[in-house]
Amino acid sequence: MNGGPSGFNNAPVTRIFLIACALFTVFFGIQGRSFKLGLSYQDIFRKLSIWKLIVSVFAFSSTPELMFGLYLLYYFRVFERQIGSNKYSVFILFSVMVSFFFEVMALAILKDPTANLLTSGPYGLIFASFVPFYFDIPVSTWFRIFGVRFSNKSFIYLAGLQLLLSSWKRSLLPGICGILAGSLYRLNVFHIRRAKFPEFVTSFFSRLSWPSTGNPPTASARNLAGNVPSYTTRQAERTYPSTAAPSAIEPPEDCIATLVSMGFDRNSARQALVHARNDVNAATNILLEAQAH
Repeated sequence: MNGGPSGFNNAPVTRIFLIACALFTVFFGIQGRSFKLGLSYQDIFRKLSIWKLIVSVFAFSSTPELMFGLYLLYYFRVFERQIGSNKYSVFILFSVMVSFFFEVMALAILKDPTANLLTSGPYGLIFASFVPFYFDIPVSTWFRIFGVRFSNKSFIYLAGLQLLLSSWKRSLLPGICGILAGSLYRLNVFHIRRAKFPEFVTSFFSRLSWPSTGNPPTASARNLAGNVPSYTTRQAERTYPSTAAPSAIEPPEDCIATLVSMGFDRNSARQALVHARNDVNAATNILLEAQAH
């Protein structure tokens, strides 16, 4: 499960954020200052460290945290494709600010000036993203490994659990604050889900990003709209025979939503479902094969 088409197509904000996290982490790691990252009661209430506040949003404090964090950020680019770069930028800002507010409140309650209580990194954004991941991304497949049942979402949860417990108490608290921030966003407090930045903000990120290495989604849309490869269509028709014509089968909305949540174009998803007789797995294969040609 990779969150839809490969690369950063239609996800310029995610790309910039991911690159910033990697650069900040590597920079402080090379300087041997990773152990200084993270926030404590003293950093906020005794001697305010502005640089730590900024760095704590981007830089991870260890290589394993960086690997799992970047993997999850990369996967969650599906939400930028789903709601658009503008609203996703609002989601990032809201998640970071609200989770930071909860972290400050936790530090104020604990009042331990000697301990570095909070690990560094975009935990607020990552764990806020698990809220829409849980509610909005459906399970499409189940499988068993050594008798244990897993879904196509299980490995994302396992990666999140590893990151949540990577520094034990220091990472557990920011993770919980991120989940609270994501819950508030889903509850649409202050009508935050309607908020948007001026268009020049997201267009700036698009111009700042270099061309993506993935296949443009418009290509798959053109293939499906005009000339889906004939062998994929015939394969779907052989596998899912029906007496009704393909155009007479109207795909269910939940099936369309499943494919859209993976990052595919809505119209392309609908046409793929028509050819696949509303089988989501077959439609996914059609979309991926059309994208590869």
